[in-house]
Amino acid sequence: MKINVGFEMLYDFPQPTPMIMVLGTHFSRASDVIVPDFLTTEPSVPITAYRDLFGNWCSRIVAPVGRMRLAADGCVRDSGLPDPVSPSAGQHAVEDLPPDTLVYLLGSRYCETDRLTDIAWNLFQDTPPGWARVHAICEFVHRHISFGYEHARSTKTAFEAYREGRGVCRDYAHLAIAFCRCMNIPARYCTGYLGDMGTPKPWAAGDFAGWFEAYLGGRWHTFDPRNFVPRIGRVLIAHGRDAADVPITQTFGPNSLISFRVWTDEVAG
Repeated sequence: MKINVGFEMLYDFPQPTPMIMVLGTHFSRASDVIVPDFLTTEPSVPITAYRDLFGNWCSRIVAPVGRMRLAADGCVRDSGLPDPVSPSAGQHAVEDLPPDTLVYLLGSRYCETDRLTDIAWNLFQDTPPGWARVHAICEFVHRHISFGYEHARSTKTAFEAYREGRGVCRDYAHLAIAFCRCMNIPARYCTGYLGDMGTPKPWAAGDFAGWFEAYLGGRWHTFDPRNFVPRIGRVLIAHGRDAADVPITQTFGPNSLISFRVWTDEVAG
């Protein structure tokens, strides 16, 4: 299948303002890109790019005074199959983990392992290690948190999501990531496109999605505690320790977000 992915964001800036954007299909899907979702700006400004510490492709601009439009529109080839499920994927002993996974065992801005370790062990110490344990964590988080955009808060942490029992997709991911790390399973936050293909209508308005990956059986596996079912057409943009590492946009000055649209649609034919 082919998937049209893209976004449009309109900002107002009262002064020239530097910005960093983490947008665009992740390099791991490079072979699937049919039409690149290159970042464009109106008015046109110079764009410079770099890779961050996690390998994500980031763009830098200085937005001028006034209205600024950020947009991209691309097409990605996808298998059309649901997220893979690997029940036999085993959990590694910490001493056997590859060095580059160890950072994903540590606490981070939104995933306070120190505050959740006792809770995690009380909840999950009797679950089988490996895939079954991560699945149990996702099931608990899915049932524990009530979804609602009105519950979104940019400062909300995993511990606060656990305590409040409500949030949005990133809160589900942060809590599951924190629980996995508490149980000695490396876990990293993912952001990207996730359409509603294969789900009943009516479909909600488009948005970027947050999920996570856990390191089991020698590789990273996708988990989604918000939806808790394998989904079709997931397109990664970036990953990091938590959402603080992969903000869609980071502005360094005052601004107003006027409008925001995201699309992830199957291309007919």
